[in-house]
Amino acid sequence: MKKVKLGNQGLIIPNIGLGCMGMTGFGDADMYGKSDEKEAIATIHRSLELGGNFLDTADLYGPFTNERLIAKAIEGQRDEYIIATKFGWEIDDNEQVTWKINGEKEYVKKSVERSLKNLKTDYIDLYYMHRLDKNVPVEETVGAMADLVKEGKIGYIGLSEVSSETVKKAHAIHPISAVQSEYSLFERTVEEKGVIKTLNELGIGFVAYSPLGRGFLSGNIKTIEDLPENDFRRGIPRFQGEQFQRNIELVEAIENMAKEKEITSSQLALAWIISKGIVPIPGTKRRKYLEQNIAASDIQLTENDLATLESIVPLGTDTGNPYDEFSMGLLDY
Repeated sequence: MKKVKLGNQGLIIPNIGLGCMGMTGFGDADMYGKSDEKEAIATIHRSLELGGNFLDTADLYGPFTNERLIAKAIEGQRDEYIIATKFGWEIDDNEQVTWKINGEKEYVKKSVERSLKNLKTDYIDLYYMHRLDKNVPVEETVGAMADLVKEGKIGYIGLSEVSSETVKKAHAIHPISAVQSEYSLFERTVEEKGVIKTLNELGIGFVAYSPLGRGFLSGNIKTIEDLPENDFRRGIPRFQGEQFQRNIELVEAIENMAKEKEITSSQLALAWIISKGIVPIPGTKRRKYLEQNIAASDIQLTENDLATLESIVPLGTDTGNPYDEFSMGLLDY
């Protein structure tokens, strides 16, 4: 697989990563259907075989069960993987999520120790602030993360779902290597708000989570009944009523283009992101889809292809919010 620089601090990764969130359940509900630990671990191993050694997780996923799954998968091969994890959603000592964001210095230190323990490693390659704590100056949070770099506990610092203003403040304290936000043909807020422009100016990499529009762009979702009964997507605006039907029409147009190119709609959507110099981290828990996703890293799109996609889903197209009202309020835009 092609390797790319993520930021200007020395981190080099494949041009497509593996989002691991869906490999484990979340609380009482599964994020994306039933989990299968054996297949998930096999998927992580297959990814490495294909050159895809960039894994993305977070302490929130589970909580903690996702990091522990990765620990099992990478045992004996730790140095062959590049691990990114996140902190910020407050998790108490009983492993319960409080649904508050905590960016205080002491919580940063507590969080990294837990992640190191759960991942069974003594260093984390890329450590993200999962969400901005609007009650704590970002300078304080990033200052604490900078201490972790000095201590050798983390290699590089990342932020998630932040504004240009926040990026600039953080980068002034310690160089930021990556920002991770939702980005796809269906979600381009960071582009509209000028965040990507800021990252390019500062030499910071951009990692796109949910690059398939929370599964829409896979073409596998035609009706709401295609989602498992306890799938969290059933409760978000993008999958509701008339908005759902409008999104299906967009997907069908993308599928038609993909068929002409003899690739899948997922591969087309991923290749579009990669063509922009952005690293997508599509989530999957099955080897079949992993192999399809990684194959997208070699697809070359022409200027005409890109223009056609932009005409199908122009910048500013309303595809519905990707979160409920509470979670949307926690984004830093």
